[in-house]
Amino acid sequence: MAIPAPADTVISHDAGRDQLEYADLLGQFDQPGACVARLDPNLLVQQANQEFFRQFGGSSADVCGRAFCDLAHPSLRQPLKHQLGRLVDGSRRRFATHVVAFAAEGAPFTSALTAVPVRGETSRVASILVVMRSAAGFEDADVVTPHKKVLTEIEARILEGIAAGVSTVPLASRLYLSRQGVEYHVTRLLRKLRVPNRAALVSRAYSMGVLEVGSWPPKVVQDFVK
Repeated sequence: MAIPAPADTVISHDAGRDQLEYADLLGQFDQPGACVARLDPNLLVQQANQEFFRQFGGSSADVCGRAFCDLAHPSLRQPLKHQLGRLVDGSRRRFATHVVAFAAEGAPFTSALTAVPVRGETSRVASILVVMRSAAGFEDADVVTPHKKVLTEIEARILEGIAAGVSTVPLASRLYLSRQGVEYHVTRLLRKLRVPNRAALVSRAYSMGVLEVGSWPPKVVQDFVK
């Protein structure tokens, strides 16, 4: 399915530069490995190319009408929705990032995502053009899929506390544990995530998607709690 520019479409008020970027992104439509989709202002998939269908579902019936952000890792959905929403409301002209998404069979992969708004003749944003390409050099092996419950409830609360900078004694008091109990669970977390200390534990948890991006106080994605 081709994704032509709608009639009377401009890309932004600065039409010259943005028109070139739009043309460049649209030019990736037939390039191998490029997933291209048009989203409506509610961020639902309207149209996509065959590579997008192959990666996320296999047919237009499986993909069109789905919320685009639901294709991303759970920890990234809200930040992604927020940034794409800024394209819709006109407060951003372009958005580029790396995202972890899930293919149709549930396998995670890392993608370089670029999105630009497409404006109609009224100058309001009519849709969002999204291009996703495989991000070479990024490892997906450590990404925790939503089906993998890696933490107990108490480990999740302790990880949130560590990420918020809470030390052992206040954390023990908050969770009705002894100091030794907290240290025991911290040791288990270090072993599970294969890191040497608490700072590395927090970094690893964010990189694996266990902690929600853009959330304060830190919050463990509930999908990963047993």
